[in-house]
Formats: sequence, structure tokens, C-alpha cells
Amino acid sequence: MSAPAVRARFLRVDGVPLHVRTEGSGPLCLLTGGLGSSWFDWDLVVPFLTPYRTVVRFDRPGYGLSAAEPATGRRPAPTVAGEADRIRAVLDGLGLGGPCTVVGHSLAGFHAEAFARLHPERTAGLVLVDGSVEAAARPYPAPAVRDLAARAVAGAATALAVPYLLGPTARRVTARLSTVRREDLAPPPLVRHCYRTGRALRALLRENGRYLDMAAELDALRRARPLPEDLPITVLAADDGCRTSRAESWLADQRGLATLLGADFRTTAPAGHLVMFDRPDAVASAVLDTR
Repeated sequence: MSAPAVRARFLRVDGVPLHVRTEGSGPLCLLTGGLGSSWFDWDLVVPFLTPYRTVVRFDRPGYGLSAAEPATGRRPAPTVAGEADRIRAVLDGLGLGGPCTVVGHSLAGFHAEAFARLHPERTAGLVLVDGSVEAAARPYPAPAVRDLAARAVAGAATALAVPYLLGPTARRVTARLSTVRREDLAPPPLVRHCYRTGRALRALLRENGRYLDMAAELDALRRARPLPEDLPITVLAADDGCRTSRAESWLADQRGLATLLGADFRTTAPAGHLVMFDRPDAVASAVLDTR
């Protein structure tokens, strides 16, 4: 059986060319990665899905092959509502207006949940893969100043060639520490191409600087915009098999998130935070079971 055709293109969303890939056939699902992730971090999951689903992946601005947002001007800092609208714009740009199962890993769990709350008519299911959890988050003050500082740090580091010299190594080390396999399964040429750039560093610093702001924004959305009662939701938590207090606390947080959302709670072991590398089959099963 031949591999399904991959349709790769660039869509201009809010003036920024975004790298988007579509493959497979069947009901629609969209995969969106966590802080610093690129489209290829889902490569091991996609073959499990494409016989049964139309799979969409995209890189947020600055990541993967997507262009960076302009370094100057009054570009708003990342928000969960903005990221939910970006997901909608990607689907609209592809002409895919039907209901979609949205899969968010780590930080992108905020984005996926916000999409389900803001666009319930477009949401067929929700899968949070080791999603970020922040109870009663309180953002730091001066968000505009913090965002400007993130841009300035990224600009200075880029001028000193820090991303070019250290970016791929930092990516590989982070990935190895986030899997029980202790290896980065992403293709090395793509890692070098995507993480040597200042645009990736700027995107990462901006998102990281807004982390608590986005958590607080999502908390407010939870009070104002309830999820549809019949929406299939799965919280898939990574269990690395270690019974440390930190690991137990993380699993408890994931279980609490599932309770909050009325979701099906699953654990997968052994797996690190990059569940897509350690247990791609479990991620795919969670997606396929939503419908």
C-alpha cells in the first residue's frame, strides 16, 4: 500500500505565511504541538491516523517552516483566543469547514481547549496530550513590556549567532530529556534547518513569556464559554514509570484536568512528555476513539 499523498503549502494568516500539511482521508483532525515544536514532531503518529482521518498539521509563526511575525510593529503577544482563531483560519484557508477533532500537546492544549470553547460548532472532539495545567494562574504584570523584552533578547541572541550555534543542540537535548527513549527522533537535517534560526527562538521566548497569561485567559474562558455537553474529550497523560513525587503530582494534575473537563482520562506508559515519540500508537488511539 502506497503512502498517502502529502499536500504541503503555505497559507497567509494575519499576514504571516504558515507552513501547513494535509494528508489522509476521512473525518478531520488537526494536530498542534507544544512550546518550540514543529510539524515533524507528529511524524510517528500520522501513519496511524491517515487511513482513517484527514490530518492537518501546521507550524505556528516562527516554528518549523513558517515565517516569523514581523520583528517590529504592534503585533499582539500570543493569546489563547488568538491561537484558537489561528486554528480556525488554517482550516478555513484549506476549505475544511466541517467539524474537526483538535489535538493539542503541552502548551497547545490551551489552544485546543480554547478552540473548542470559542468555536464549538467546528469541534468534533478534543484530545489533550500531556497538556499544560495551571490551577488558578495569575499572570505577571506588564505583558507588553515582557513581550518587548522577549523580542529584544531574541534579537540580541540572533545577532550573536546563538541560535545558529546552539539551537539544534538545545532542541536535541530537550527532546532527549522529554522521552523515555532518550533520543530525538526528528530528522537531523530538519532540526538543523528549523532551529538554527532566530525566528524559532523569538517565537519560543514570546510564548514562554505569555504562559501564565494564557493560562489565566483560559481560566476566564472556562467560566464564560462552557464546552458542549456531548463533546468527546480525552486527556492523555504520560507516565514514565517513575514513582517520584514530581511524577505523581503531574499525573494528579492531569487527572484533575480530566475531571474539570468531564474528559476520559488515560495514561500511557512508559512515556515521557513527548508522548508522540514514545507512544505514537496511544496518541492515535485517543484520536480515533473520539468518534
